[in-house]
Amino acid sequence: MSSSSVSKSLLSVYVLAMVAMQLPLMHSVLSLNETNAYLNHVCIKSEGTAKGSSYEGAVKRLVNFMTTQLSYGFVNGAGGDGPTNIYAKIQCRPDASESICRSCINTALSDLRRKCPNNKGRIIWYDNCLLDISSIFSLGEIDYRYIFYMYNAKDVSSNKIAFNKNTKELLCELKEKAINKKELPYRRDYLYAAGAENLGTTKLYAMVQCTKDLSAFNCSVCLDGIMEKLPKCCNGKQGGRVLSPSCGFRYELYPFVRT
Repeated sequence: MSSSSVSKSLLSVYVLAMVAMQLPLMHSVLSLNETNAYLNHVCIKSEGTAKGSSYEGAVKRLVNFMTTQLSYGFVNGAGGDGPTNIYAKIQCRPDASESICRSCINTALSDLRRKCPNNKGRIIWYDNCLLDISSIFSLGEIDYRYIFYMYNAKDVSSNKIAFNKNTKELLCELKEKAINKKELPYRRDYLYAAGAENLGTTKLYAMVQCTKDLSAFNCSVCLDGIMEKLPKCCNGKQGGRVLSPSCGFRYELYPFVRT
């Protein structure tokens, strides 16, 4: 995808603004990694539906097999019965263990069947994983269609403009770290980076991640695209995140991943 076509597509991005108060969380990194908060889902009506239990059975068999291959933290697969093709992507957060990710995907599959019954296209996001099911092959392509954001209801006590600037700078720094792991394409933390920065008496924590079917270039383009949502998405908020089917970022004033 060329940079010009990407810039054009950004003009028509469908943004689902999830204005969510993030409840106070325990600052134990271990306990945070073991939570599996639901974030959002989308039922893609444009891909149509496939009635009958055979389709759902095919989806379940494909995803169940994919969950046996989670050592890399990302799996893509294809299957289907009859004329309907099924393409699936699983993405785990690198700081989540294999067992935590498997549990997350099992929950995601069950929830998607309930929330989007028989939809050929459906995506669901959790803290620890992403499950993307489609009838359209899109491996390696940037998907901007379903961007959404969440933020903490509390504002920072410091200057908002300066805080937004510091947040953007940290995210850009992490993006460069994520895309420059070209020599490590089969590690769980490929196209992912997390870090922190001291802001006076407080500390800012952040992470960025792309789905591992993207090239490093497309990961950079995707993250640049969603970072354009700053500061609109979470202006001066103590925490925030922007997510799409292809990439996402998050920042907080407390540690939420192992860095």
